[in-house]
Amino acid sequence: MLPVDGFGFWEGRELGKVNHRMDPEVSAVRLTILEAVHILSSSEDGGRIFCTLESLKRYFGETENPALPEEQEEFARIHFSTFLRFLVGKLSPDWLELLPDGQMEELWASFFLEGPADQAFLVLMESIEGAASPSFRLMKMVQLLARFLSVGRMAAVMEGQCRQQAGPAFPLLQETLLTKVVGLPDRLGNRLQRENLATFFPQNYFPLLGEEVLRVLQVVVDSLRGGLDCSVSFLSQVLGKACVHGRQKEVLGVLVPRLTVLTQGSCLWQRVCWCLVERVPNWAMEAVLKGFVEAAPGPEVLSRLLGNLVTKNKKAQFVMTRKLLFLQYSCTMPMLQSLLGYLAMDSQRRSLLMQAGPTTHQVLKELLETWGSSSAIRHVPLVQQRYVSKAILICLAHLGEAELQDSRDELLASLMEGVKSRLDSSLPPVRRLGMIVAEVASARIHPEGPPLKFQYEEDELTREMLALAMPRPAADGPSEAGPSFALVSGETPDRETVDCSGPQAGPEGSDSELDSDDEFVPYDMSVDRERRSSKAPSYVRGCLEALTGSEDWERWEAALWALEGLIFRSPAATQEVSVELAKVLLHLEEKTAVAGFDGLRQRALVAVTVTDPAPVAEYLTTQFYALNYSLRQRMDILDVLTLAAQELSRPGRLGKAPQRGSPDPGSQPGGAVVPAWRAVVEERIKRKTRRFSKGSAGQAPAVGPNEFNLVAGYFFFPLLQHFDRPLVTFDLLGDDQLVLGRLAHTLGALMYLAVNTMVAMPMGKALLEFVWALRFHGDAYVRRGLLSAVSAVLLSVPTEQLLADLLDELLEARSWLGDVAEKDPDEDCRLLAVKALLLLEKLRDKLLPLSSP
Repeated sequence: MLPVDGFGFWEGRELGKVNHRMDPEVSAVRLTILEAVHILSSSEDGGRIFCTLESLKRYFGETENPALPEEQEEFARIHFSTFLRFLVGKLSPDWLELLPDGQMEELWASFFLEGPADQAFLVLMESIEGAASPSFRLMKMVQLLARFLSVGRMAAVMEGQCRQQAGPAFPLLQETLLTKVVGLPDRLGNRLQRENLATFFPQNYFPLLGEEVLRVLQVVVDSLRGGLDCSVSFLSQVLGKACVHGRQKEVLGVLVPRLTVLTQGSCLWQRVCWCLVERVPNWAMEAVLKGFVEAAPGPEVLSRLLGNLVTKNKKAQFVMTRKLLFLQYSCTMPMLQSLLGYLAMDSQRRSLLMQAGPTTHQVLKELLETWGSSSAIRHVPLVQQRYVSKAILICLAHLGEAELQDSRDELLASLMEGVKSRLDSSLPPVRRLGMIVAEVASARIHPEGPPLKFQYEEDELTREMLALAMPRPAADGPSEAGPSFALVSGETPDRETVDCSGPQAGPEGSDSELDSDDEFVPYDMSVDRERRSSKAPSYVRGCLEALTGSEDWERWEAALWALEGLIFRSPAATQEVSVELAKVLLHLEEKTAVAGFDGLRQRALVAVTVTDPAPVAEYLTTQFYALNYSLRQRMDILDVLTLAAQELSRPGRLGKAPQRGSPDPGSQPGGAVVPAWRAVVEERIKRKTRRFSKGSAGQAPAVGPNEFNLVAGYFFFPLLQHFDRPLVTFDLLGDDQLVLGRLAHTLGALMYLAVNTMVAMPMGKALLEFVWALRFHGDAYVRRGLLSAVSAVLLSVPTEQLLADLLDELLEARSWLGDVAEKDPDEDCRLLAVKALLLLEKLRDKLLPLSSP
């Protein structure tokens, strides 16, 4: 009776099929393998096992006495995978030591490295994913897989699929191979964890995969030259899936430079490359095309690699003419120049970009419509407006003289409509963009007319946009494209200017300083902004009406700028509508491109909370656990409560409310306040007066009652009431752990700000109970908030009350803190625990009865 040893499935199913289908000559392969399995399973003679395995290698066709072709085909198609699984089952230290010097392991590995590559790869992956971890067998299989990759067998895997065009298709096998080839780093990383090899890291594996794809493409080209049919569909799927996984740079960073050289003088290579991208599945087309646009050094190279793909594939046309230009604006300038240059280089593609008869067409037309839309100017981010502006100038650079003549009037009308809307904008960057485009575009469209000039500060952005509109030749070679792209290879850099040409200051107290009247410092206008219109409301109620019901966006924006100052100047009027105003601000959304919108909204919310703390805090804490709020709004509530409590607890604040808002509708929000004439005179007198001795110039620290004392409970206790009650869209103990961590930090901050108040002790007791309930939370950010809260309790509650009322809680907290300081995996948590323990150590003399845990 033949031993099974993991071979029962093969013997019972696979070989059973052969009995009905194979003739006696071919079925001899089955008998040979069964005899070999019997020997390998029962014998412990290393020499006999070695001879048996060597005899089976004749079915690979590479020995002196190879098997017949039909026998090799039967072995590869029916028996090889199952025999490999049998060999995996035999792998053990004792079995490999039956022959010296690693001969047995080398012979065992040769079946994986010399047999059909696709089956060997699948068995390797299957064995690794199914092996016990950690184990001798697992590590041997991992090492063999690394060797499999290093000797180029992945190219053989893909080459086998490219050669199956004439044979029967196996879609399930191809899908399995595709998933495992592209997902190999993730699968090995999840399986091996810290024991993973560097070969399988994504940053190492995907460049290797790109090299293997190139090797297979070379085989395909050689086969086509020899008259043999091949298919690149599997390679297209591998490329598409790798790019969808976000590995465009690793794969295309290897492919594109080599294909750029190979396609330069070979029409066959160009055709193969076009087929490669044309057969990319639609679900991966966007990722692949974006990767090619990013990796290609210029439009000429992109044209050689993609051909007329955009005219053949609707998804590719949508990506190249719509998504990368209108729905996204992440392309760098070289990418944008490559994309638009690619569309302009060929007559078929040019119709998608430029003109068809007397009217503008497709991309340029839609760019001009977007540019001229007053709604887009108000609602589209400035970065995207610049992006569209640069795209228009690049398109103008690709227009020929005849095309300019045919559509000059229409181009000017569309451009000037957008320029007029931008010059009417209240935002200086938007107006400046309109000026730049008007100058550059008019010079390109009407080169013979008088130049249009505006007054604005010239910088890197201006020079970049001027360079974009320079006329380009119809086809740029690689050598010509290089310098032009290097000129605008990145976005406008941040620059610092140091003025070293001014006069050097003389020694202090010199006569030149005393007698000179030329030391007037120029007024700093770097932070100036345009004066607001007179539409800013003068009262709090006016701001409330403007923010809720006004369709005048300039009035809406002016009300937002003026609101904070009006709240502090009119506390009585604010208290009448405080809760309603807080509700409006909490739900306020940005309707125009307001610079610093989030900061203006937050400061106004803080101002109304400080002005009328009890009802507003009660409203905000209630809304924190209400339905239909986003996580961003809930975290905004926590931020506002913390900032308002900080302002209320500031010493000496009473009667000195900050005037951070706009004093009048024509003020300059965010700008520097001009000092009064008296302050200027006093400063000059101070600088010109010699003093032989000076007393203490320091001011006494501000003192006064802690206003937070009376309202701390409204801020603090409602936040603790419902943290353990999940809502339909809000679960602090579930997925919303980020908000839970922010809540813990907020409670700690409120606790600290309540120092020396009457409510500090009950707040500390409630906070310690909250900490104790969540002390084993799995998220490090939440644990940091809990540890900070413990320190806040120790700093805020008087020592006598700690000993009298919180003794049991301190004992529990001390034990927990000791564990965290020693065992917590997060370094910040350990550091915070140590700080809290040091605070407890200061109470050591009074806590002597409490021995160390």
